[in-house]
Amino acid sequence: MKIEVYSDTVCGWCFIGHQRLKKAIEKIKVNCEIIHIPFQLNPTMPLNGMDRDEYIEKKFGSKANAKPMYDHMVQEAKKENLNFNLELIKKTPSTVPSHILVAYMKKYNLQEKVLFDIFHNYFIDGIDIGDTTNLIKIAANHGIKSEELNNQFKLKDNITKIYQMDVAGREMGITGVPFFVFNNKVMLSGAQPVEVIIDAINKAK
Repeated sequence: MKIEVYSDTVCGWCFIGHQRLKKAIEKIKVNCEIIHIPFQLNPTMPLNGMDRDEYIEKKFGSKANAKPMYDHMVQEAKKENLNFNLELIKKTPSTVPSHILVAYMKKYNLQEKVLFDIFHNYFIDGIDIGDTTNLIKIAANHGIKSEELNNQFKLKDNITKIYQMDVAGREMGITGVPFFVFNNKVMLSGAQPVEVIIDAINKAK
């Protein structure tokens, strides 16, 4: 079973969706190849990021406008034993560096573990995942040396590819993530319940 997952590392629903996908796969015990495809919710975000409060004001008009949506996301995260601490987040980062890291981790079969850690760092610990120093620390916890990664973050081809893949996703009609494609047959949008994901997998067999 090939499962393509379009997601962004600053997308709380993507964190929730990934956890639900894992649960679905574990429940039906199907062999899957998960392909991580980068998507940027904020493709025009400067590489050095933006103040979190400024970002919320710009995107939603005010914190009050954003609160119901964020509160709902936090409650859904709790159902997956994820305790989001959004108040710890001080900056909305560019996700280009974190996408580069996830892509590179395919070489070591560490994409799932590193992606989880990136999500955890951002949504639970409030760490700036746009700072490559923090991303290098995540990789180091899995035995990857900083010298190897510094070059990957700087390569123009790596940066260009992230933007190109984001454009390709939008040309497919994807406007929000997570977005799942099962065996090139069944598509599913959003952090759906485990039962809905299982149904999609069964239909795509």
